[in-house]
Amino acid sequence: MTRLCARPSCSEVACATLRYDYKQRITWLDPLADESHPMAYDLCLGHARAMTVPRGWRLEDRSGLRPVVPPFEDALAY
Repeated sequence: MTRLCARPSCSEVACATLRYDYKQRITWLDPLADESHPMAYDLCLGHARAMTVPRGWRLEDRSGLRPVVPPFEDALAY
């Protein structure tokens, strides 16, 4: 069975799973999990690529779906 994106009013097919840890202030974007879980959110490609986290949090993309962006300091070197 195909799972849909968890974002409200989005009807796209999910391709990534978002998990988080409040205590560590970290968010993981993983390939779509085999099964849905109540503490995780499935996202479509568009929402996975647009994912941002609150200031002070860290986002670890383990899905390979987001474009690689160099750190701000590296961008200034060009």
